[in-house]
Amino acid sequence: MDVSAVDGLAGLALEELRVLRRDALEQEADLSYLRRLLHGRMDILRAELQRREIPLAAAGEAPCALLDRLPAILADAPSATRRPARHVTLGPPRGERYRREADALMGDVQLADLSAHATADLLAAIERLDVHQREVSGRRHALQRTADDCGAEITRRYREGEARVDDLLSER
Repeated sequence: MDVSAVDGLAGLALEELRVLRRDALEQEADLSYLRRLLHGRMDILRAELQRREIPLAAAGEAPCALLDRLPAILADAPSATRRPARHVTLGPPRGERYRREADALMGDVQLADLSAHATADLLAAIERLDVHQREVSGRRHALQRTADDCGAEITRRYREGEARVDDLLSER
């Protein structure tokens, strides 16, 4: 079922609502995975740019390899914004579509040897990834609204007696 074509939830059968909600949640999880990939890649590119700006200490310190800093670079800082909790799916999406999409956005800038790329190339890659990340976030929010609206309609039907728990249990 196409989750982008939700107009009248009240006109859908209960099972159609459940399928629509499940599909929206699965697609949202896939987009969430893509968004995390995009954020991680942008963080790595920013760390490389920062590494280039920091001069080596006069004491002759060796530069810290980007690879050694990856755990710190990719660690999530606590968010200052409070949001309702959502289930987070840990793992790759059902297909390879979103990983390929992120790989395609990297263009000529691959993460294997960032020092081989000009600063301008890294900045352009960050800009491309950020534009796409904002678009992905918009799609995710629409899917979250769809799932939430389906959940609210299902709840309303049970609360108002239009659906019965006994019917749900007898279907199994």
